[in-house]
Amino acid sequence: MGLYFFDFRDGENLILDEEGLDLRDMIAVQREAARALAGLAWDSMASFNSSQIHQMAIAVRDKSGPVMEVEFAFKIVRRP
Repeated sequence: MGLYFFDFRDGENLILDEEGLDLRDMIAVQREAARALAGLAWDSMASFNSSQIHQMAIAVRDKSGPVMEVEFAFKIVRRP
């Protein structure tokens, strides 16, 4: 088990994870990062008011430093 922190980057904004999660291995870390990013992407897409391109990422770190980064980009084009 290890303590991992999932920092969220949304464009220029960075939100640091101050609590972290205890996970058993890197597969569990990858699954948690993907799950979290999917939820954040869903929330972001649901609140769009116009056509735009959006990029976001989750940077995972442990007490030693960075261990993984998961990125996601999407584009919404509304047709009149």
